[in-house]
Amino acid sequence: MSQLFSPVAIGPLQLKNRVAIAPMCQYSAVDGLPQPWHVQHIGRLAISGAGLTIIEATGVDAQGRITLEDTGLWNDEQEASFKRILTDIRTYSDQPIGVQLAHAGRKASTHAPAKGGEALGPDEGAWETLAPSAIPFKDGWHTPKAMDEADMQRVIQAFVQAAERADRAGFDLVELHAAHGYLLSEFLSPLSNQRTDEYGGSPENRMRFPLRVAQALRDAWSRTKALGVRLNGTDWVEGGVALEEVTAFGRTLHEMGYDYLHLSSGGNIAKAQIPAREPGYQLRFAEAVKKAAPEAVVMAVGMIFDPQQAEEIVANGQADIVAIARAALDDPHWPHHAAAALHSDEDLPVQYFGASKGVWAGYREKAPA
Repeated sequence: MSQLFSPVAIGPLQLKNRVAIAPMCQYSAVDGLPQPWHVQHIGRLAISGAGLTIIEATGVDAQGRITLEDTGLWNDEQEASFKRILTDIRTYSDQPIGVQLAHAGRKASTHAPAKGGEALGPDEGAWETLAPSAIPFKDGWHTPKAMDEADMQRVIQAFVQAAERADRAGFDLVELHAAHGYLLSEFLSPLSNQRTDEYGGSPENRMRFPLRVAQALRDAWSRTKALGVRLNGTDWVEGGVALEEVTAFGRTLHEMGYDYLHLSSGGNIAKAQIPAREPGYQLRFAEAVKKAAPEAVVMAVGMIFDPQQAEEIVANGQADIVAIARAALDDPHWPHHAAAALHSDEDLPVQYFGASKGVWAGYREKAPA
């Protein structure tokens, strides 16, 4: 029996298999509102055969957006729009769907990557950005405001209110975004956090604000639903966040009651030179956290597209769940095809039964590429 296609529990949430669709920014929202693009994007992932889909980084407030085109959960209209999408999906899919809640920090107020990805100009709708320290992400970008206690309280409250909206909208899971150089990741790294108060310096101090956010979110989010976190394994720069700090942070979140830990990397330092992004290049970070907290559910991600590699990750105990992203964009039915390649039940929607391996003579017997 395939280990990748065996069931797993994430806290109170039962997944039918160990394939997750990782968050992927679509940069297609208007005033934080999902658009028809999101309807088809989320809808097709909901029939992908994955055990779980987590939708894109969604701003907890307008200031925390990466771009003007980010989705948001800070007002009633956004909440209602997501609720309509999820209500429709529940008429044809019971796949759990989560949302990643995020604040972009000093990487906010930019153009979408397809539009160059640089900082917005004053006549392009730019806004003030926040960070642990007044250090721009790179030359030509906004110099952020170093957060004071009032700023911290506002951000904490924004995460809490966004979680409450996510619950009412019908999401099954929330993922706290503490990776990729966004606000919480900025606090964790000594390269972007140069504070001299109780929020900077030692690893314990740098974790203090992210853990305040995490605790507030844990208190606000229903225990009948799942809660996880995405965190960086490295900054890919000398002097950045250390792996022992990462494992300590992950272990603390697990003990706090977080149901899974999702390991990624990078994005905090513009000049970082990331090694060749080979399939599974971030796996060692997930494996390190799994060793430090063996009872925690750990999710691995990073250019994984070969079903056999995904199977081995789970079978070898390196991680409990494998998250895919680009592979799902390339092939929205990657989980179905991977199941067939691993001799497991494809679990196709009944409407697509005619395309299953067993009944369609044209089925191509090869792993997704």
